[in-house]
Amino acid sequence: MTHYKALVLIGSESDRPIMNAAEPYYAYFGVEVDLVVSSAHRSPKKTAEIAASARKNGYSAIVCGAGMAAHLAGVCAAYSDLPVLGVPLPGGVQDGLDALLSTVQMPSGAPVATFAVGKAGAINAAVFVASIIALHDDDVRLRLEKFIEAGRRLPEKT
Repeated sequence: MTHYKALVLIGSESDRPIMNAAEPYYAYFGVEVDLVVSSAHRSPKKTAEIAASARKNGYSAIVCGAGMAAHLAGVCAAYSDLPVLGVPLPGGVQDGLDALLSTVQMPSGAPVATFAVGKAGAINAAVFVASIIALHDDDVRLRLEKFIEAGRRLPEKT
């Protein structure tokens, strides 16, 4: 199996528990994850540098988890040619509606694949990363097929 990595960026340390819900999914699909805290608002230069160097650093996709005025995914889309996946996180207006709207409303030409608010979105982003990789890797494609056969759940360990 080829080695694949996903960069998971979170806007603050408090976002970690929700995004960590996807860890078993990345592990199942054989995708290494580097989770980094970098705020689009508090450290915009750092965030831009991380996004701009993501391909060079061996990542296949960038997953961004952020709440409230969730600009993290948009900043990454502006600075990277990799697929950028946005996971809006709860905590702001109507427990994440503000983050959802901030993540999904990208200008044309700077796409962000946007997922559900919270844990379900984090997990779906991990599965989506696997589906991107499965386009070019038969081992990951076979794992994805098993996942689907198991009702889109992680297969039971035997």
